[in-house]
Amino acid sequence: MAVKESSQRLDRELYSRQLPVLGLPAMQRIQEAKVLLSGLQGLGAEVAKNLVLMGVGSLTLHDPQPTCWSDLAAQFLLSEKDLGKSRAEASQKHLAQLNEAVQVFVHASDITEDLLLKFQVVVLTSSKLEDQLTMGALCHKHGVCFIMADTRGLVGQVFSDFGDEFVVNDPTETEPLSPDIQHITQCSPDILTLREEDKELSFCDGDLVTFSGIEDMVELNGCPSQPIHVQRCSKVEDKYYARQNGTENYSGSGVGSFPEDRSLEVEDTSTFSPYLCGGTVTKDKGSETVRHKPLDRALLEPCVVASNACEVRRALCLHQAFRALHEFQHLYGRPLQPWDPVDAEIMVTLARNLGPLKEAEEEPLDEALVRMVALSSAGVLSPMAAILGAVAAQEVVKAISKKFMPLDQWLYFDALDCLPEDEKFLPNPEDCALKDWRYDGQIAVFGAGFQETLSCQRYLLVGAGAIGCELLKGFALMGLGAGTSGSVTVVDMDHIEYSNLSRQFLFRPWDIGKSKAEVAAAATQDLNPDLEVTAYTRILDHTTEDIYADNFFSHVDGVVAAVDTFKARYYLSARCIHYLKPLLEAGTLGTKGSASVFVPHVTEVYKGPVEASEGAPAPVCTLRYFPGTYEHTLQWAQNEFEELFRLPAETINRYQHRAATSLEDVSGLQMLTSLQLLLGVLRVRPQTWQDCVEWALGHWRLRFCDDIIRLLRLFPPYKVHEDGAPFWSGPKQCPQPLEFDISQDMHFLYILAAANLYAQMHGLPGSLDQPALRVLLKLLLQTDPPHVASIFHRETAKSDPEQLKELQESLEVWTKGPALKPLVFGKFHHLQWTHWDRLKVHAGHPEMTLESLLAHLQEHHGLKVTMLLYDNALLYSAQDSAECQAQRLPLRVTELVQQVTGWVPEPERQRVLVLELSCEGEEDDTAFPPLHYELL
Repeated sequence: MAVKESSQRLDRELYSRQLPVLGLPAMQRIQEAKVLLSGLQGLGAEVAKNLVLMGVGSLTLHDPQPTCWSDLAAQFLLSEKDLGKSRAEASQKHLAQLNEAVQVFVHASDITEDLLLKFQVVVLTSSKLEDQLTMGALCHKHGVCFIMADTRGLVGQVFSDFGDEFVVNDPTETEPLSPDIQHITQCSPDILTLREEDKELSFCDGDLVTFSGIEDMVELNGCPSQPIHVQRCSKVEDKYYARQNGTENYSGSGVGSFPEDRSLEVEDTSTFSPYLCGGTVTKDKGSETVRHKPLDRALLEPCVVASNACEVRRALCLHQAFRALHEFQHLYGRPLQPWDPVDAEIMVTLARNLGPLKEAEEEPLDEALVRMVALSSAGVLSPMAAILGAVAAQEVVKAISKKFMPLDQWLYFDALDCLPEDEKFLPNPEDCALKDWRYDGQIAVFGAGFQETLSCQRYLLVGAGAIGCELLKGFALMGLGAGTSGSVTVVDMDHIEYSNLSRQFLFRPWDIGKSKAEVAAAATQDLNPDLEVTAYTRILDHTTEDIYADNFFSHVDGVVAAVDTFKARYYLSARCIHYLKPLLEAGTLGTKGSASVFVPHVTEVYKGPVEASEGAPAPVCTLRYFPGTYEHTLQWAQNEFEELFRLPAETINRYQHRAATSLEDVSGLQMLTSLQLLLGVLRVRPQTWQDCVEWALGHWRLRFCDDIIRLLRLFPPYKVHEDGAPFWSGPKQCPQPLEFDISQDMHFLYILAAANLYAQMHGLPGSLDQPALRVLLKLLLQTDPPHVASIFHRETAKSDPEQLKELQESLEVWTKGPALKPLVFGKFHHLQWTHWDRLKVHAGHPEMTLESLLAHLQEHHGLKVTMLLYDNALLYSAQDSAECQAQRLPLRVTELVQQVTGWVPEPERQRVLVLELSCEGEEDDTAFPPLHYELL
């Protein structure tokens, strides 16, 4: 009964993201749990925030110490007005607002043994070793799960003690094996057969399983776990298998006649209802018993699990470093001074004198590592608190829910590679002196000079969801962009929903329905009033490049992607490649997460997972002129659909919305750009069904006849490379222009589909009357064809596709660890380039003509251009007639772009024209870096 009432109280909408990961029983245990948290510096605040958002029943805070300046570098619940107040009391109100279902208490007096008995889990953060040992021993004695966490500068530790025997009901974080059922017999023995597509999913004798989703034989659904026996294909099963597949006369050989592990013997179902269809069989992941040592033993006998011997040695060295830090504070009554070489040498001596750990006598102490820990240990960093606080909170959830394996028992994390490798660039004591400033904790690690550099940064964050809120908190606490010349911009088009409140801690119930970007920006400024945060609520993609144009990105020092689709990541990566900006991207999936950094000319570009990158856009020239795979043709079709039917409709709708409301907030440049694009869309707007059919027929001729004829003028069937090899060979097959043939179903159905889509886009009635369409087409084919060029002439060009942009300024990057060098992407004669590279030409004063541009490319780069395009529009071809070349070569490049595309380049908005080129002698797979023609 109690379980039923608890399940009714559980807010499934609020916890909609974590409920599928943890399951209902675990969520009910979390909801009823009582946790004690002692220590409310930055690390403790992170643990508390995570537990409240996850919905623990009650959280009791303990930290009577007064708030000081160094706390503000990582403790986001505190501010300057809390200086001198108890950390716990000042934090309680803010934590309670995060989740009204969680009771948040403050315990102001000392922690006693009787008090500990009231809690299932006790967490200690940033505490003295003697307190850790005392409380750890009491918790182990009474069976209370004990977790200790600490951060010192760029190193951190987490310790878990769940007692002598702790049963984990769900040890792994992977989804259980759940194949579909094909059939269940009701004979002796009862045989369950898996579907053919699940034949690779393996069961073993004795595996425990449960059933769900079965129709008619509902008695199996929801039954307790039961063992199964794997059948190895008897002749009886062969006969049944043949009968089910319509091959009664099949004479199988018995064993091995169909795949193993597809047939399972289950309990007697003879008294159950007849099996009809459906259902899944789910393999229980079983339970596992964990045995933990108390802290006093684990301190001298640490169990270290790592992927290699170097990581084991480093972890053991960090373990000794933390022991030495505690010993220093015990002897001298104070922490180490930041970057004080005398204190550092004392700590190294203390670590050396501690003696070897049990079973680690042969491991030498890495004194250089200990010394670096000592020098940087006085600081408190928000990112370190966030990482270790997340791990510690997850350990609490494991202790309460009994899901997923806990730590065994120590975890060490360090980010010492954030420090410069060259010692002459390391901070000094004077640079790290405390100033009674909110960044004191960070200055103690990196120095005041670094803080000044950080405050001048201008960063763009795309996405204000769970990860985005965490990043904004980090930016505020670190002071990123908090200087007079710095800034933070957050972009998110979504609005706050109720389910967001369990993981996006910047939002409150009264914010539901409001813009994520605007609320997150205001909340971030509350965390740090020095930080100016600008919110944008329009989506950042190719449809809004008039808003997020050159001027926008030129004022950005870096981009952070906290988005939830690979498509959005690819687009942001393309923008960062284009503008040569570093990109940080992060994402989560269930209990897993990842983060990556991409730096121009230092690392490779973002590619995403294999399955996602296979769907990434192919080079424009390949798609448009030389598609050689099925994927190319599918992408070509998708691009064609977007350009013809989706983008024009969205442009019209946006303009109509603006016109219906107000255009006072639209700049003159934006107005002009929008009107130009509308003119291109509407100049031949259809009025009748016949107009739509004429448009479809004209487009068919453009794509499958005229475009191919123009391509063959540039690359005739007999064209050969310099070495004599034919140009049209391998996957690059020579195309042939088509004449429309009404008797060909493929031709006819294309017109039928395209005309209906075009009519729908313009609000006209379509038609599926095929005989009438054939009559109309025959009539149109007898008259002059539509003037395709005027129909499809572009009045404006879209902004730059997924490509590269000119290096506008050198970026000084402080990299972490050994750099991953970018791979060479292409080669041509003496040239080679990566994804970050591009050709660069200044327009000059007076501006270059097409003729001078071609001469410049040949003289300075050795490139004899055969084809030049802007936004897929052909500006120049070596195969053009002499008359055409005589008209175009004297024109300035911007004049030529305007003449060909109808679009007037606007230097105020777009500083660079990105041109594509082909050159004489290039190989089949050569894809030249884009040519950046600088207007300013």
